[in-house]
Amino acid sequence: MPSMLEQLKRHSTVVADTGDIEAIKRFQPADATTNPSIILKALQSGHYSEQLAAALNWARENATPAEIVNTACDRLTVLMGLEILKQVPGKVSTEVPASLSFDTCATVESGSNLFAQYRELGISAERILIKVAATWEGIQAARVLESKGIHCNLTLVFNQAQARACAEAGVYLISPFVGRILDWHVKAAGHNNFNAENDPGVLSVRDIYRYFKQHSYPTVVMAASFRNIGEVLALSGCDRLTISPALLEQLAQQEAQVNAVMADDHPRLPRPSVLTEEQFRWALNQDAMTTEKLAEGIRQFHADHLKLAALVTQALH
Repeated sequence: MPSMLEQLKRHSTVVADTGDIEAIKRFQPADATTNPSIILKALQSGHYSEQLAAALNWARENATPAEIVNTACDRLTVLMGLEILKQVPGKVSTEVPASLSFDTCATVESGSNLFAQYRELGISAERILIKVAATWEGIQAARVLESKGIHCNLTLVFNQAQARACAEAGVYLISPFVGRILDWHVKAAGHNNFNAENDPGVLSVRDIYRYFKQHSYPTVVMAASFRNIGEVLALSGCDRLTISPALLEQLAQQEAQVNAVMADDHPRLPRPSVLTEEQFRWALNQDAMTTEKLAEGIRQFHADHLKLAALVTQALH
């Protein structure tokens, strides 16, 4: 019998949530996603030293002294993405700094710059995804980027209001977070009596997927942030699943029947009126989990970006 991973690939596009080239070679995903935490981990593990040196040299030639570190960080993420693209047939996601999550214009500028660097290095537009936090400002930035032919991955999606606003903005792909939703509910409930069928993260993704299909939104649903393979298998059939190397390993080592749980077989419905900014912000205000996890995720990514900048600064000197 084929491994669970091989069977899963028949139902969903499998994406590697890692910057580890060896893991990507082993599991052969279609795409890969990165974020500041993944990039920091890869550097701390001793990978991408050549890319770090190249990024610093490029920044010295293309940035003012005050901007060398930030420019080198951006270049490094692109050069790491370039290495990943040598191993996957599809796309790589590269994230704009989390500190820009509430600045639409700065996010557009950063995303356009990252995209331009990939294009200058010979990467075709359809292989690039610019990753942006799903704040109101981030979603509006993604709307502008998409209008310029720059496809976006909206990350840190925790509820349907975020997902809906992304679809209405014409975003290419969203990353609803499964495990972080579960984390919040485990803490709030004071127990972990959840299984794959009542896991609030799994149910959230299923609701978003159903809503998108019912209303004929082309936005891709890529479930992310898994805590166990039970969550992964409960979302088999979702458009895409981005999975960590540890869980990919478990799926590759096990043999059991994997069936598609989700399917695009929902009746079509007319689209509702577009969410206003006020409606979006109220929906987030009324959802404690989303409010807390979105803010926490942005803080975590920013903290890791600062650690990355510190490593780059150390290498610079």
